[in-house]
Amino acid sequence: MGDIDRPADPAMHDTAAATVRIARRIAEVPAAQWDACARGESGSGRPPNPFVSHAFLSALEDSGSATRDTGWLPQHLLFEDAQGRLLACMPCYLKGHSQGEYVFDHGWAEAYMRAGGDYYPKLQAAVPFSPVPGPRLLVRGGTARIERQALLLEAGRTLTNELDVSSLHITFMSQDEWKLAGELGYLQRTDRQFHWHNAGYETFDDFLGALASRKRKTIRRERRAALDEGIEIEWITGRDITEAHWDAFFAFYMDTGARKWGRPYLTREAFSRLGASMPGELLLVMAKRGGDYIAGALNVIGADTLYGRYWGALESHDFLHFEVCYYQAIDYAIAHGLARVEAGAQGEHKLARGYLPAETYSAHYIADPRLRRAVADYLARERQAVAEDAALLAAESPFRRKPDESPSR
Repeated sequence: MGDIDRPADPAMHDTAAATVRIARRIAEVPAAQWDACARGESGSGRPPNPFVSHAFLSALEDSGSATRDTGWLPQHLLFEDAQGRLLACMPCYLKGHSQGEYVFDHGWAEAYMRAGGDYYPKLQAAVPFSPVPGPRLLVRGGTARIERQALLLEAGRTLTNELDVSSLHITFMSQDEWKLAGELGYLQRTDRQFHWHNAGYETFDDFLGALASRKRKTIRRERRAALDEGIEIEWITGRDITEAHWDAFFAFYMDTGARKWGRPYLTREAFSRLGASMPGELLLVMAKRGGDYIAGALNVIGADTLYGRYWGALESHDFLHFEVCYYQAIDYAIAHGLARVEAGAQGEHKLARGYLPAETYSAHYIADPRLRRAVADYLARERQAVAEDAALLAAESPFRRKPDESPSR
């Protein structure tokens, strides 16, 4: 692991009226100030995207999940006015590895190191361990949004150079931010996820009615099979989530996480902190058999989106993963009028279950011009491949075609 404990310059950009500086812990930033930027133009209430809220990021840092010791040293960029009021910010971390990001740059790292360069440490503007699209350039409502976003992008480039690190990677950003970053010289990358969209359905059967007959029958068969052995499903939200629920869920998370990643990212304390600081945004979908919990999925509830985050199970049952993670999420979204379900990274198997391809966006500043040219060439080819693949996947949509639609549309 690379050296990630270099101090950041506390005042990278000073003018008579404003300062850009670095926070080494999000606890240094008042929650109300950070969330005013995370809310953006929505103005009041909670941030529309809960993953960039002060509560979520604090839970990761304060629980020991995203810290220097785990390779996520906070370097949050703050733009403040002369009175110290936060006008814009960007969650950012200095990293000595590429774990927990879900936008893979291992090949870039290996190529750069073979050429004699040090790829690590690097800067990562992201929500740790969460491949969830959303804003990364957070600007307080009522201010010059694009100008502030541009300032954050320039400050990120300056910080990369001043720390003498290889690169800055802004991942799972919004499309508008991605376009602006490209205009300012950042390299642009695209990828895909699979999202479910609510077309005004009143029931799950309404959704099934929109599918082709074969897909509809398959989903019904999978849902029956998942619950065949007397398995029951519970939705648990808000203050009803107890420490006993977190204990059970953490056992699922550890078992599955150890098999998928080698070492699960979040500590047990992280879940308790999330439950305490943002209970209204959490949904546990738990599967019970014979009175005992055997599997579960943690979802985060946004303004109009349900985000599937972590899943685990202590027993193996056919289609239980699909039921708990995908079908129950759709049920909840329909029941609560949510527009979309985002069920995490990857997974072409989601397509047959009503989740359609959606582009994701990242922007990259590479300090070394040689590596920058090589990565730029690679990304141009990759973007074309991603677009072609998305078109092919869209043609495999499980939804019934209208009479005037051809299979290629």
